[in-house]
Amino acid sequence: MSQDASRRGQDIVRYQIIWNRLISIAEQQAHALVRCAFGAPTREAGDLSAGIYDARGNMLSQAVTGTPGHVNSMAKSVMHVLDAFSPAQIEEGDAFIFNDPWKGTGHLNDIVLVTPVFAGSQLVAFFACTLHVVDIGGCGVFGRAAQVYEEGLFLPILKIRRAGRLNDDVIAIIRQNVRESGQVLGDIFAEISSNDLGARLLVELIETFGHETFHAAGHYILETSRNASLELIKALPHGEFLNSMTVDGFGAPFTLSAKVTISEQGIDVAYVDVPDCVGIGINVPLSYTEAYTAYGVKLLVNPDVPNNAGSLSVVTVSAPDGSLLNARHPAPVAGRGAVGQLLPDVVMGCFSAIAGMAVPAESSSSLWNIVLSGGPGLVPAVPGETHALGRTFNLISLNAGGMGAQGHQDGMSATAFPSGIRNVSVEILETMAPIVVTRKDLAVNSGGAGRFRGGLGQVVEIESRENVAFATSPNYDRTIYPARGRDGGLPGGKGHVSLASGASLPPRGSAVVPAGDRLVIQMAGGGGYGAPAERPAECVRRDIRYGYITEAYADAHYPSWREASRSV
Repeated sequence: MSQDASRRGQDIVRYQIIWNRLISIAEQQAHALVRCAFGAPTREAGDLSAGIYDARGNMLSQAVTGTPGHVNSMAKSVMHVLDAFSPAQIEEGDAFIFNDPWKGTGHLNDIVLVTPVFAGSQLVAFFACTLHVVDIGGCGVFGRAAQVYEEGLFLPILKIRRAGRLNDDVIAIIRQNVRESGQVLGDIFAEISSNDLGARLLVELIETFGHETFHAAGHYILETSRNASLELIKALPHGEFLNSMTVDGFGAPFTLSAKVTISEQGIDVAYVDVPDCVGIGINVPLSYTEAYTAYGVKLLVNPDVPNNAGSLSVVTVSAPDGSLLNARHPAPVAGRGAVGQLLPDVVMGCFSAIAGMAVPAESSSSLWNIVLSGGPGLVPAVPGETHALGRTFNLISLNAGGMGAQGHQDGMSATAFPSGIRNVSVEILETMAPIVVTRKDLAVNSGGAGRFRGGLGQVVEIESRENVAFATSPNYDRTIYPARGRDGGLPGGKGHVSLASGASLPPRGSAVVPAGDRLVIQMAGGGGYGAPAERPAECVRRDIRYGYITEAYADAHYPSWREASRSV
């Protein structure tokens, strides 16, 4: 072996060590954010992202802890900072904050924090993180805002810390414009701290290997990831593949259609015939559309290639300008996840025509977040009714329905796909506001029948501890058009929102839960995979024994199960 080849081999070993260290540092950054955060969306549900970037703003590594909608849309956030501030304007000790939905992760509640890293006097890298705060001011209730101006405090790219000193002006503006200032500012300080931890660990790494080796490793990471992804794409059949999904919409259903084009240059996903923006905050900025589209592609094409700017570069995404999936300012976008999180199922459906692709059945997809508020000004007035009001509160509890079944296993119940967040526990929920959760249970019969059953949704019932009215701001899909099955599997159960007294509530907008009544939320289930007749009788019996389905449901969807049981 020549000396050059030997040296090259040694360099690759160093680069690989640095790569693994960067992934580890990003994970430590994310865990620090979870431990330090004040708000339940981050500390309980993991609604966050964390990543490391080179000095040009390219994402080198991301934490596994977090959600794809944040990480993939945050991939370009540092470049937006570099557009706003030249390197000469960036000092050691600075920290940048913003929540611009079109430069961050799609809505105002997600606050991005970017910290530059210096080795000596040289800018060598950036750390960035995002989390979802419980309140960002504005009208405070989903469905009331017709423009982003009404949805809350809009922070352009600002220095919240300048040369190591906190910017009291920015902090004061935030404090005076949000309802839960303690939680919101606590979360922001947690972001600053987690980035600082990552920066210290990265400086130690650079001191060990040297700046030139670190820079070369960054180039190696991006090129290796891109090339590995392209090799996997080259093995796929080239051509165009189409899929459409009809979803609940707002006021009327709408159809999301995608065209996937596979070539040696990569994968292009074009959303076609997309509806125009609507007058409620389910419009999606392109950054969020790109994020969940790229995630859907990655799950099927290059799942084992680490996520970074190199692996993301092989996927291009487009949608008509000003459409629902490429919303323009000042469209309302507070609930962009209700549509954006449906996109992995849309794009994965395009790949179902390719032989050998393990495409799962559709999931409930969009989160079933329980958004509650109480107190004067936060409970909408109902004509002809007077409500006693208790203390003021804002609450966001992240929850999920069922996942679609796969070609080798049942779907996971009450599990968030594609976001990957955790359900907030009852015990935590009841400490956050004056409410009582009287029921939290799997929704029986909600998993789509099939050779492999879809995951079950869940049922949650909530009442006021103070026996007063409170408001809910639902933003749910799959209440009219359920998650579809695949390869003969049946659709999952639809979701539903109601009062315990029997009245149905709108799945999108806002509603009042009167004193003495309970809010009932039944979350949608995932679709089944394969013909129900092919499901083994012992699996049907197990589902009945565990309470996942009733005997009547089994008779209707697995009619041969009793005969098979008698023969055992």
